[in-house]
Amino acid sequence: MADYLPSATTITPLLRPRRGWLSSLRIKTTLSAELGGSVGDLGTYIPIVLALTLVNHLDLSTTLIFTALYNISTGFLFGIPMPVQPMKSVAAVAITDPLLSLPQIAAAGLSTAATLFILGATGLMSLLYRFIPLPVVRGVQLSQGLAFAFSAIKYIRYNQDFSAGKSSSARVWLGLDGIVLALFAILFLVLVTGSGDFSDDAVPIGVHEEGEDSVNRSSGPLRRRLRIFSSIPAALLVFILGLVLCFIRDPSIVKDLRFGPSRIHILRITWEDWKIGFFRGAIPQIPLSILNSVIAVCKLSADLFPDREVSVTKVSVSVGVMNLVGCWFGAMPVCHGAGGLAGQYRFGGRSGASVVLLGLGKLLIGLVFGNSFVRILGLFPIGILGVLLLFAGIELAMASRDMNTKEESFVMLVCAAVSMTGSSAALGFGCGILLYWLLKLRQMECSCFGNFNFNPKRPVAVDDETSLNP
Repeated sequence: MADYLPSATTITPLLRPRRGWLSSLRIKTTLSAELGGSVGDLGTYIPIVLALTLVNHLDLSTTLIFTALYNISTGFLFGIPMPVQPMKSVAAVAITDPLLSLPQIAAAGLSTAATLFILGATGLMSLLYRFIPLPVVRGVQLSQGLAFAFSAIKYIRYNQDFSAGKSSSARVWLGLDGIVLALFAILFLVLVTGSGDFSDDAVPIGVHEEGEDSVNRSSGPLRRRLRIFSSIPAALLVFILGLVLCFIRDPSIVKDLRFGPSRIHILRITWEDWKIGFFRGAIPQIPLSILNSVIAVCKLSADLFPDREVSVTKVSVSVGVMNLVGCWFGAMPVCHGAGGLAGQYRFGGRSGASVVLLGLGKLLIGLVFGNSFVRILGLFPIGILGVLLLFAGIELAMASRDMNTKEESFVMLVCAAVSMTGSSAALGFGCGILLYWLLKLRQMECSCFGNFNFNPKRPVAVDDETSLNP
């Protein structure tokens, strides 16, 4: 296991196309699997968009249209299900007292975007990526994945007040948004998608290598059944079920729907908005975006799609360009996220077609229903969102399973623990880097100790032991 991240991701021309545009949309498995993967990141997208819309009066129509264009562009650009997600730290600050205004939210997004654009365009992000130890990146991924899973369990067990950013009373067992509904969705997704491996060559659980030949001869019906399951867009069906339940819970929302998008206008950002947005929103968001939106995303994409290189430069510049355009019009600040990529992969997304389909859906909703769609989002069963978020978090956390030595696992777990208890990926990252180099320093031979040089990897010879005897 290499101590550093792969050096394959080097400084490349900005947004250089590596293949034909249409080949980015080539279906890797089935169309139904790509459709299922397209909704894999909505467990994080919908709650944050809903909270910003209700609390900060975010223009939902503008956000849907711009994020749709981002999804379509990234699908063509990267050729993998590269997600477009809200900047979580900016959103968390925006809905806490005192609230951030829309110009201040935009200023935070623009400041973060400018930083990532500069780091990507100058090659500094590639340099940083190459020299960050792999166990530290795994620690960041593990902490983010477990944080998603813990939030998902809260969504399932408790009622949520997204406008206040906290859980309230315990959720009822029965009902159109009860715990039983969420458990049914979990069982359905596990039955259809299994562990998330959509390969037909997967060996059934409990079968060892020596038994594979007999399995290949006798498991024809099993493989056919698994192939049928893989053709079912399970996550999409669960999401559609949630939409249907919205209208069942309150049929009057049909009367509240209005056709047509809202009018797009340019925000006026004052100097005071820039100061508040930068110090309250951008400063805590920048390290999170560097670690989770660029470095962790690139490492996870290398794990999931080893045949399709994702350049750190392209990802960093992509985040910058998206926000440097959209934030001026009041769109929600966005980034790429390892959790969203894990969620879309978990439910079948294997190509850029997955996010392009998602983008087309967002674009249709934004143009047809506009801001009135918030009424539907407000009634969407939170338990179902929790189920989607749970699978995304587990998939992201499982990326850390390749730590083969105790030393690597030690660094990864300390980094994850500090990140979660301190609620700061940057703090966990710093502790992980310090711990990693302390362990390396401990194993280094140092001439200042004279004849007592210590190398823990060198076995002690018999002559060395006897020479110590008087």
